[in-house]
Amino acid sequence: MTLSWVQIFRLGLVQACLGAIVVLMTSTLNRLMVVELALPVVLPGFLVALHYGVQITRPNWGHLADQGGNRTRWIIAGMALLALGGLGAAAAIPLLESHFGLGLALSLLAYAVIGLGVGASGTSLLALLATATAEHRRPAAATITWLMMIAGIALTAITAGKFLDPYSHARLMVIVAIICTGAVALTILAVWGIERRVVIRPAPPPVRFRDGMRDIWADTRARNFTFFVFLSMTAYFMQELILEPYAGLVFNYTPGQSTQMSGAQNGGVFLGMVLVGVAASGLRLGSLRAWVVAGCIGSAVMLVAIAGASLWVLPLVPLVVALGFFNGMFAVAAIGSMMQLAGEGQDKREGTRVGLWGASQAIAAGFGGLTGAALVDLARSLLPVADAFGAVFLFQATIFIASAALAARIMSPRPRALMVPGE
Repeated sequence: MTLSWVQIFRLGLVQACLGAIVVLMTSTLNRLMVVELALPVVLPGFLVALHYGVQITRPNWGHLADQGGNRTRWIIAGMALLALGGLGAAAAIPLLESHFGLGLALSLLAYAVIGLGVGASGTSLLALLATATAEHRRPAAATITWLMMIAGIALTAITAGKFLDPYSHARLMVIVAIICTGAVALTILAVWGIERRVVIRPAPPPVRFRDGMRDIWADTRARNFTFFVFLSMTAYFMQELILEPYAGLVFNYTPGQSTQMSGAQNGGVFLGMVLVGVAASGLRLGSLRAWVVAGCIGSAVMLVAIAGASLWVLPLVPLVVALGFFNGMFAVAAIGSMMQLAGEGQDKREGTRVGLWGASQAIAAGFGGLTGAALVDLARSLLPVADAFGAVFLFQATIFIASAALAARIMSPRPRALMVPGE
């Protein structure tokens, strides 16, 4: 049997737990370092980049899960690593204030462990979903799990923010400890017994990691999809560090207004994900390839409009919401395609495949964000502010168009599950 809707929702709780811990590291601790501790912005930026960089180990974690045939233990072990890293990162905050060298060393170690935990738990979870989800349910499964991750991020940020005031280092440690402990406990409850109740492909014959990766890389579809993931996710994350500064410098948005704009953008992402989940799985409308291509092209069109918004006197917020909508459409369809392609692999190494694509995504996330920021700095030295940001948005739109073209060429026009009557 395959995963039921209830079991898919249970696995989505793991994604919510991942988001809950990671948002503390990338948002709350980032703010504490810059504002309360008055440290350079580059420090938390480097630490966040470090946690992305460490996720290059995702193929190794996927390989281990494939070889062992027990992905549940790696999901739980990864969450435990993530919680340990989260506690270490929080403990480093008071040390950064009193003993900077020791605090920095602990921060580096903690963020590396966070990256390892995300890689181990997230890769094994996606591999389990890829092997045990019915093909026609994969778009909805991708939508459900990612929406639950967004929910975990939002709920944690709101709740932790309320309890952090008035701020103290001790209060921070208590809150982080509660969230991390709760995330591990909820993960255990969420995944316990699921893997034993669904039909999973037998574990592949033992093989060295290097040999397994070589075999997967020799698969043209897997290799091309890796390139697509890197290219599209580079475009996806390129605006991450520059959209709010653009709103402030060009449209004179206050910090509160730009933050609200960012929230509205996430609302658009939510709607785009829901649309694909309902249309592709519930109504069987369109292929995942069609949704990916439409999301990429729509994102490119919105970026062109955002680039010229000041010149054409267009309202920024509706354009940003629309960008989020197409981003969400593309992202969840791409994740569904990843699950589809991993499940179709004849080598029975879904975890290693998912790990390879997860590593590509993580590298693209760090590369895209930093590249967008660097290009804006370079362009501002040569062009007026509005034109500098606009040039980078246009470059980002070009990458999205290239991603759409690549997706149209390498993805199947219609998943098999949508062609088999009665499935």
